[in-house]
Amino acid sequence: MPNASPAPVTTPVTAVPTARAAVRALSNSKIREVANAGMGRAGVLPFWFGEPDQVTPEFIRQAAIDSINAGETFYNQNFGIPPLREALADYTTRLHGATTPDSIAVTSSGMSALMHVFQALIGPGDRVVAVTPLWPNLIEGPRVLGAEVLRVGLDFDARRGFHLDLDRLLEALTPATRMLIVNSPGNPTGFTLGREEQTAILAHCRRHGIWILADDAYERIVFEGQGAAAPSFLDLAHRDERVVSANTFSKSWLMTGWRLGWVTGPAGLIEDIGKLIEYNTSCAPTFVQRAGVVAVRDGEATTRGFVARLKHARDRLHAQLAGIDGIEAVAPAGAMYAFFRVAGVTDTLALCKRLVAEQGLGLAPGIAFGPESEGFVRWCFAASDANLDEGVARLKRGLAR
Repeated sequence: MPNASPAPVTTPVTAVPTARAAVRALSNSKIREVANAGMGRAGVLPFWFGEPDQVTPEFIRQAAIDSINAGETFYNQNFGIPPLREALADYTTRLHGATTPDSIAVTSSGMSALMHVFQALIGPGDRVVAVTPLWPNLIEGPRVLGAEVLRVGLDFDARRGFHLDLDRLLEALTPATRMLIVNSPGNPTGFTLGREEQTAILAHCRRHGIWILADDAYERIVFEGQGAAAPSFLDLAHRDERVVSANTFSKSWLMTGWRLGWVTGPAGLIEDIGKLIEYNTSCAPTFVQRAGVVAVRDGEATTRGFVARLKHARDRLHAQLAGIDGIEAVAPAGAMYAFFRVAGVTDTLALCKRLVAEQGLGLAPGIAFGPESEGFVRWCFAASDANLDEGVARLKRGLAR
């Protein structure tokens, strides 16, 4: 008689199924928490997200429509369609020096560009240094992969605004560091690295074999004496060394909802990022990429017009903030945000929720960008004069209470 099969071993379920620990440890977006409290309410002025208040220009939209009408609804290359890679290489060459299409990978959003770089370069236990305050996605992305993130905070004073202690940053960049993350011009501060600072950082990272990831989402949004773009590590680095730029169509061409971005880096890294694109999204939609081609090729007037509008808005808003007792605000060199300190405030999440509930004013709490930002509030000034003026009036009423 054959032996009976042993009874299967079962493990009793004793807890609710959850995601792995690194994911559960991620912070929820406090910007979204404030926005959720105000979205759908009539009359709320939403300055909480980093988004232009204008629709994408018609000539960009038409390129996507034409592509759809031509039946371009199929898969395409992981790296992006050749016309867009070529257009981006030409664009980067104009701004930052010789770049070839094999140094470019097209991604489904700027956030995807960042995550593909993280996935390619970071693993559990790696040490990552980030210049903060910083958009929370840039902190949490490495943590998803099990990395340790060390924050090096900018200093702030009412005369100089936000500025970097370069020696403190270089001290933090030890040989054990895998990656440095820099966003310049920065969200939320508008802080912009100068050429001398970049040169010193690049030389230090070269000596120690540290990757530099530059989030260049706001590189075109600069206001004084910077030329067509902010100083970039791409201006200084060879295309075959440990410098990677992640960029997006969202800001410079008013395309936040299109979800299109790109990575510029060493050709060997780009080849492997193509694998990650395959296993994440496979490819960005062809019709979205066709819109990207005309944006890069024909959209310079759009970009320059948007920057001029933002400069006007920045100056108008900061002139009014300067007249409010208890607010310390210094006009930023770049990006699209006022990031100001409110005297006596120690819980900006509570403040911003109260401003939404009582005044219909939607701002982002400083704590969303890290503990060093508590006491600050972010205001996206990509808005009309009328909305900015009304927002200031509501802020005055809210703070008076």
